[in-house]
Amino acid sequence: MFELFLPMLERLGIIVTVAFIITRFKFFRELIDRKTLNVEQQYMAIAFFGLFGIIGTYTGITYDTNSLEFGRWAYDLGESEAIANSRVIGIVAAGLFGGYRIGAGAGLIAGLHRFSLGGFTGFACGVSAVVAGIIAGFFHKKDQPLKLKTALLVGGLAETIQMFIILAVSRPFTRAWELVQEIGVPMIAANGVGAALFLLIIRNVLNEEEKAGALQAQKALKLAESTIAYLRKGLTADSAQKACQIIYEKVDVSAISMTNQETILAHVGQADDHHKPGETILTNATRQVIHKGEMVVAKHEDINCQHPKCPLGAAVIAPLKRRNEVVGTLKFYVHSEKEISNVLLELIQGLSALLGQQLEIAEAEKAQELAREAEVKALQAQVNPHFLFNSLNVIVSLTRSEPKRARSLLIALSKFFRQNLGATTKTWTTLEEELRHVKSYLLIEETRFVDKLHVSYEIDDSALDAKIAPLTLQPLVENCIKHGINDQQSEAEITIRIEGVEEGVKIAVMDNGSGIDRDRLKGLGASKVDSTKGTGLGLYNVNKRLEHMHGEKAKLHIESQPGHGTTISFLIPHNEEEVSA
Repeated sequence: MFELFLPMLERLGIIVTVAFIITRFKFFRELIDRKTLNVEQQYMAIAFFGLFGIIGTYTGITYDTNSLEFGRWAYDLGESEAIANSRVIGIVAAGLFGGYRIGAGAGLIAGLHRFSLGGFTGFACGVSAVVAGIIAGFFHKKDQPLKLKTALLVGGLAETIQMFIILAVSRPFTRAWELVQEIGVPMIAANGVGAALFLLIIRNVLNEEEKAGALQAQKALKLAESTIAYLRKGLTADSAQKACQIIYEKVDVSAISMTNQETILAHVGQADDHHKPGETILTNATRQVIHKGEMVVAKHEDINCQHPKCPLGAAVIAPLKRRNEVVGTLKFYVHSEKEISNVLLELIQGLSALLGQQLEIAEAEKAQELAREAEVKALQAQVNPHFLFNSLNVIVSLTRSEPKRARSLLIALSKFFRQNLGATTKTWTTLEEELRHVKSYLLIEETRFVDKLHVSYEIDDSALDAKIAPLTLQPLVENCIKHGINDQQSEAEITIRIEGVEEGVKIAVMDNGSGIDRDRLKGLGASKVDSTKGTGLGLYNVNKRLEHMHGEKAKLHIESQPGHGTTISFLIPHNEEEVSA
């Protein structure tokens, strides 16, 4: 009994080879991932596992029940001979991975083959092969990973049932009983261990590939992170060239290329002397990827390169998608199709997906910037009529009493709005221009207040080249006049202070007016305020524009006490970049 056990374990070495080979097949990967196979894949799985069972039969050890001796490898059998084999391992694997249909199909193929070899257990072994596949199929769990102990149990159980079938069917019974006594325990143990070993090898091979895939995913993430600064500008010739250069330095391929829907945007690596940016796409495979949105492996003849010494023998072409629309392609070129591995395919697939997401982010950021600019323009437009109505009221009041003053004021107003219209078409201006604009406004307001209004300027000339949102100071000064000193009986004072500080440029508008109540002060500038004294719209608009264009630190800071005036200040941080409208 025990002299058979070790030889059978030795011959299980075939399992290692078969297990490794089977992981190369797509249908088996589908089985491992618990996916439903199509009809073609099912037949392929049945044929493969059936062949595995046949190999297990041929690698078995013959046993002569007359001489009680173990012999050669099994090719054909005499009437008194039987085989101690590992056929059941392939059949059990078929049932465990694919269900009872694939298990029974593989068992039928292996069983018919065993029956054809003859021997007094031929029929019993043929039937037991089918039964083993059906039994293993009942242990198939589509939504749960397969465990080693399950494979060990089912492998031993299938072989145990085979022993019972041999006893029930094979004749003479005494010979069958002697056979089972001799080979039963070794075969049950060896095939149970073999089934578990088969699963273990497959699991380890797939785990190694998963680790390799994880490394490629990590590499793809790093590459995407390195290229994000460029692709955020969109898919252009410049951004594609810089992204391809980064990828080429990190990936072991012959060349990297990017295209849009019509032309080559960039090509880095070998054959850059004739694969040039700006040329129209000639590769049919590239057009197929753009049309279908699926990755393609292009052979040498599919590249359509007319250059006689082109070193690029094959390519992997992946789509670059933005919102599920193909906007271009990413290409990995190699010398030959043999260099295209599963690892390379996973890398380009993951990288193209990440680059596509970057393009989506770029589009979203551009849309957000356009929306922000539109909101800024809308806020600026709200400020202009506010001042216009006030100015027209002054002109109307002077038309009868002082027509010459009204005329000069109207001329000043036209100059002011000419400058105002220029401001609404720009996103940024300088503090110097903004201060000039405020001075024009105050000339008009001084006409209304005659000698009642006094304005002083404390200006750091070195800070006047700082960038600022247009129409920012004028609403603040207007707020001082309208709400701070409009009803003041004594001389009204407004001070405009601009000074350079360590954090940037600080601007303050101060008045000596009546001040602001503490309750009203809380929400002023942060939102529109319902009040009989005004809505706070001017301050709200200015505050929103400062926040949008200069950041949180630039928000308005309002200090006021009833009867002691008001100070409105804000900070323009250093290094503000002008945004093109």
